[in-house]
Amino acid sequence: MRPTNSTIPSTPTVQVIERIFTLMDILASREEAISLKEISEKTGLHPSTAHRLLNDLATGRFIDRPQPGSYRLGMRLLELGNLVKNRLNVRDAALGPMRDLHKLIQQPVNLSMRQGDEIVYIERAYSERSGMQVVRAIGGRAPLHLTSVGKLFLAADEPLKVRAYATRTGLSGQTKNSITQLQNLERELSRVRQYGTARDNEELELGVRCMAAGVYDDQGALVAGLSISAPAGQLEEDWLPKLQATALEISMTLGYKPR
Repeated sequence: MRPTNSTIPSTPTVQVIERIFTLMDILASREEAISLKEISEKTGLHPSTAHRLLNDLATGRFIDRPQPGSYRLGMRLLELGNLVKNRLNVRDAALGPMRDLHKLIQQPVNLSMRQGDEIVYIERAYSERSGMQVVRAIGGRAPLHLTSVGKLFLAADEPLKVRAYATRTGLSGQTKNSITQLQNLERELSRVRQYGTARDNEELELGVRCMAAGVYDDQGALVAGLSISAPAGQLEEDWLPKLQATALEISMTLGYKPR
C-alpha cells in the first residue's frame, strides 16, 4: 500500500501567493502602468520570475498590458469587486457592529433607511431582558423631519429639495417639540451638517430622545442611519462617539474611505 503523507509542505504554493499579492500591491500603488524593470526592483523579484507571474495574471485578466513590458491592474478585479459590492447589503454589514454597540450601552440600536419622505426601520439590536427601553418595530416608518436619522438625510439634500419636502409634507408635528416651521428646520439641518450627527429631542414621541450617525457607501453617499433611542432622561452623551465609531465601521465595510 502506498504510504500517505499528511504533512506535505505547502511552502512553494504559499510563496507564489505571497509574490502575487506583492505584485498586486505594487500595481495598486500607481494609477499609470508600471514597467517590468520597476516592478522587479520594487518587489525584489528576478525579472523572469516577475514576468512569468504577471503573464499568468494577465491571462486571467487580473492584469492588463497596455504596452509591451508595462502592466496595470485589470478589469477582472473591477468585475469581482462589483460582485462583492452587490452581495453586501447594508443590513448584513451593520448587524454585527449593532449588536456589539448594544452590548456596550445596553440600549436599543436602530438601522434606518430613507424611502421617499419617511425613514423605515430595517434592523434593530436590543435585549428582551433589559429594563425600560425604546424598541422600534422593523418596518415601522416616521417622517424625516421628526427623526434623528431623517434629519441626516434632509441635511444631505440641497436647500431647494428641503423646501420642496416642507411643501409636500406641511411639516406636520406629533409633539410640542416637533419642528413644524421651515426656518427652524433649516437651522436644525445646519447644525446637523456642522456636527455630522443628528438628534430627536422628543419630537416624534414625548419621553423619547434619539441620536444618529450616518452610514456611507463606497461613493460617499449616505445610505442609512444608525441611531440610539432611549427614555429622555437616560440618553447619555458619551454614547455619541461610540455610535459614530460603529457607523464608521459599517461604512468602511461598505467600501467607504474617510477623508
